[in-house]
Amino acid sequence: MRAVLSKAPGGPETLVVESTLDPTPLKGEVVIEVKAVGINFPDTLIIEDKYQFKPSRPFSPGAELAGVVEALGQGVTGLKVGDRVIAVPGWGGLVERIAVPAASVVKMPDGMSFEEGAALLMTYGTSYYALKDRAQLQAGESLLVLGAAGGVGVAAVELGKAMGAHVIAAASTNDKVQFALEAGADNGLIYPTGPMDKAAQKELSGELKLASGRDGADVVYDAVGGDYAEPALRAMDWGGRYLVVGFPAGIPSLPLNLTLLKSVSVVGVFWGAAVMRDPAGHAANVADLMRFWSEGRIKPRVSRTFPLEKAADAIQALGDRSALGKIVVTVE
Repeated sequence: MRAVLSKAPGGPETLVVESTLDPTPLKGEVVIEVKAVGINFPDTLIIEDKYQFKPSRPFSPGAELAGVVEALGQGVTGLKVGDRVIAVPGWGGLVERIAVPAASVVKMPDGMSFEEGAALLMTYGTSYYALKDRAQLQAGESLLVLGAAGGVGVAAVELGKAMGAHVIAAASTNDKVQFALEAGADNGLIYPTGPMDKAAQKELSGELKLASGRDGADVVYDAVGGDYAEPALRAMDWGGRYLVVGFPAGIPSLPLNLTLLKSVSVVGVFWGAAVMRDPAGHAANVADLMRFWSEGRIKPRVSRTFPLEKAADAIQALGDRSALGKIVVTVE
């Protein structure tokens, strides 16, 4: 079978497509014929050894996928050959076939495309865990989403609306803000790109607070980091919850005196670890997400697709921060 492999640390240009052996399912595993693979920001990090997990090489990136069950290992129940499924192996997905634990597989609802299935769990799973479990977002609260046109960002916009919040979408261009507004955001804000001095940060903070309402945001969903973090923290209301989701603009240093003055909580969001630590809670969240999808309240927005041979280009497009919504690699 074909596989996209990382053989040495580096950017997408270091990836190669080679033939490898087909997998055989071990006890409790299934082999999935991969149809589509969602590309996520961790894919840009893991191939450079900058992610929390560092698999031994050679390995294939690709954290989430959708496909068809092709073979069952000993002891597998509840699944059969031919089932349309979603899996989130963390890495290894950019291949034609993959063996994964059967317990981690989620059946796809009727009517969901493979592209949608491959674009669902990591972004919506992360954002739902962040908003529901970490922030305990309540109906009527204000939610400020930084990076609102990215995969997790637009998922946070949709889920925030599904949970009854007033959603403010912040992004770097007018096209990105419009994309988030079309996904359901109540209003939007364009923030500057590149480094900001203290004066620019103060100005941005005022704009964020004005966009969030008189008292500021109850919850900030920060999937950007960098120089945007402190202005967003300053724009929060009393008792707010600041969700730390990702750092494509760099890891920020927050003035902790602001958390005291506003009684704000800074809350980390590590969805992958939470899934492993609380499988029952994860299963309940997945059931909610499938219900939201069936009700039309969320819809994975796949803006671009690439064939398996162009997987490096897909990862590069995400790393350039030019993508709207999700990028998916299709496997023919």
